[in-house]
Amino acid sequence: MEEKSAVTPAHSALRWLALFIAVAMSLYHMYVAAFGPPEAVIFRGTHLLFTLTLVFILCPFQPRGGAWRILDLLFLVGGWGLVLHIFLNYSYFENRIIYIDDLTAWDKFYAVVAVIVVLEATRRVIGWALPLTAICFLVYAGGFTHVTPQVLMEQIYLSTEGIFGSTLGVSASYVMLFVLFGAFMERSGTGQLFMDFALSITGRYAGGPGKVAVVSSSLFGTVSGSAVANVMVDGPITIPLMKRTGFRPHFAAAVEAVASTGGQLMPPIMGAAAFVMAEFLAVPYAQVALWAVVPSFLYYTAVFFAVHFEAKRYKLAGVPASELPRFGSVMRDRGHLFVPILLVLFGLMAGYSAPLCALVGALACIPMALLRKATRAGIRWRSVIDALEDGAKNTLAVAMACACAGIVIACVTITGLGIVFTQMVVGLAQNSLILALILTALAGIVLGMGMPTTPAYIMMVALLVPAVIKLGAVTPAAHMFAFYFAILSSITPPVALAVFAAAGLAKSNMWMSGFAAMRVAAPAYIVPFMFVYEPTLLLIVNDWSTQWAYVALSVATATMGAICLAASLHGWLLAFATLWQRMALFIAAMLLIKPGLYSDLVGFALAAAVVAAQLMTQRRAAAQPQLTGPGA
Repeated sequence: MEEKSAVTPAHSALRWLALFIAVAMSLYHMYVAAFGPPEAVIFRGTHLLFTLTLVFILCPFQPRGGAWRILDLLFLVGGWGLVLHIFLNYSYFENRIIYIDDLTAWDKFYAVVAVIVVLEATRRVIGWALPLTAICFLVYAGGFTHVTPQVLMEQIYLSTEGIFGSTLGVSASYVMLFVLFGAFMERSGTGQLFMDFALSITGRYAGGPGKVAVVSSSLFGTVSGSAVANVMVDGPITIPLMKRTGFRPHFAAAVEAVASTGGQLMPPIMGAAAFVMAEFLAVPYAQVALWAVVPSFLYYTAVFFAVHFEAKRYKLAGVPASELPRFGSVMRDRGHLFVPILLVLFGLMAGYSAPLCALVGALACIPMALLRKATRAGIRWRSVIDALEDGAKNTLAVAMACACAGIVIACVTITGLGIVFTQMVVGLAQNSLILALILTALAGIVLGMGMPTTPAYIMMVALLVPAVIKLGAVTPAAHMFAFYFAILSSITPPVALAVFAAAGLAKSNMWMSGFAAMRVAAPAYIVPFMFVYEPTLLLIVNDWSTQWAYVALSVATATMGAICLAASLHGWLLAFATLWQRMALFIAAMLLIKPGLYSDLVGFALAAAVVAAQLMTQRRAAAQPQLTGPGA
């Protein structure tokens, strides 16, 4: 479930207080990115303290306030207490022997307070799904295992395997800075650049508005890691354009939803769960981004050609050239706003830390916007303050999801539930990797229906990914598999939040839009299975000097497979596809997406046969008027 909207405090003093705290939170994290963090628990605790303070100010128990504000104040005091208890007793916290030294009365009190406060704060920003999940794990750990309450409290509150664990560390170190970078990009007018850039290069072609949605939404993914947020920014422009040029409403909604969801898969700046993956695997974030290059390329290739084939089948034109911005003018007037993104990309490639790259990119946004008159308008000192405020507010949902996920991880770790679940999955799969992958994919979609991508991915890593690895999958491939299916829940009925948002904008039927989205994104459901069996699709090879040609061939044939699958599902390649041609294209797609010389050859032959048949049909159709004309 996506994060809820914060309520603007009615009292002016609270509004100013929230603004001050949000700006202070952003400045603190920028300082840490530049000069290095303090000890892990201090840094994570400070991040949580800022987050809890803003949540209980901006998301009151009752929007109307009144007497309910006393309850908000109690939760706020509890949040400060649980963090300050550790800060003020830090030497005791560091030197005590976990599970050996007894807890003090205050330790037990604040452990209970920590659970209650984190669950309530999480509920306020992302709804009930994740808190209820955490409560289920707490009940299991406390009531159905031999773990004592004291040990459970220690694990959750006084260790780095619970609330103050690595997931909260990812939010503090990585997510905050990249969300802040996105906020600065939005305030500097980069969104207009993305839209104009996409319109100028694809708008005039068949189905142009749909292709604009694909290109612009992939770029908007660098600003927002939320599929729904991408839809709500991009959709009000692209969906009416698509409908105006003849796209059916439910298909227009599907294209926008699928294209916006892909932003979380799109390097160089992916969704928050990608940073969690880097932490879990102990690799640089740039490595995770590299693994995602080919799958994200296949994802957007499939969506782009789905739009193209739909437009060709229904003879849909592009936007008139007179209504489109010119590419040269766009790049001349606004092209310099790409510089912050390039700085982040080059910094990651050069080996600098991801938070530092995000900081440099954020600091470059406003100066870049001030360089030219076309982008200077509207930039004020207030723009900087607004970006700092937005960066903090937009982090709240991820930060609380990570803290609440820490409770789940603590329960899984201390009870050994992860091992039990792994054994159960292996037993159900009967030592079959494909069955384990299907179970994991279904679990990812179900978990993602009720919670954001990050906690859904974290729970899959805790419960399901070990089983997939045990059955033979390469570790990075297993993690990427879980990551992808946690994301795909946004476009998979019955709970497809990105489709909900897009269907609302398109005024279309949600179910029709949801199934159209699955059809548009079909390769995204298949490619993860393929890269588990053949990690070259993740650019994982033993020796590039000898295997580069095989990697290039695998990527080329997989791209052909994605195009064939889009053609099969939308009934058009070079011309209308008959039933046997669609079946042949579908089989060809499966064979081509799967790396392997023999499967590629058979798949290529099938695709070539369909192309040849359609060319012959076109030639006969072209010759037909000559045979039936005057004097024949």
